[in-house]
Amino acid sequence: MFRDTVKNLLDEGLNQREDLFLISFDVLPDDTIKIIIDGDNGVLVEDCIFISRAIENNLDREEQDFSLEVLSSGATEPLVNIRQYKKNIGRTLSVKTKENETIEGVLTQANEDTILLEWKSREPKPVGKGKVTVKKQVEMAYDAILKAQVVIKF
Repeated sequence: MFRDTVKNLLDEGLNQREDLFLISFDVLPDDTIKIIIDGDNGVLVEDCIFISRAIENNLDREEQDFSLEVLSSGATEPLVNIRQYKKNIGRTLSVKTKENETIEGVLTQANEDTILLEWKSREPKPVGKGKVTVKKQVEMAYDAILKAQVVIKF
């Protein structure tokens, strides 16, 4: 089957480049192949070309007419892979939980099961008037996250 052939070629290409990983793979009914990749050190145009060639050079357009798109995961795209969380340690994330709560904080840890977010909050002093800055943190399991995105600041 065409989809299986393409997936095998994609896997072979990714095996040659262990710094790259798959975010999404789809073959549409019109045989348009759409692949989104990310990398532990980001993704360059050359990385997309490498994956594209790994697939395209091993398919025969005489046998199968197809279109191929290999894209990098955009900065505004939600994080979907544990490796994406790990590469974004130190950056600010906006995380929407399954309880419909939104938390914005610096990603300080990401392991196989959870992430740790930290942020500062201004809260009333326990005694007396005024406010004090308090450092807060929350550890969250990946399955509690509905959507997480890197916050881009200018």
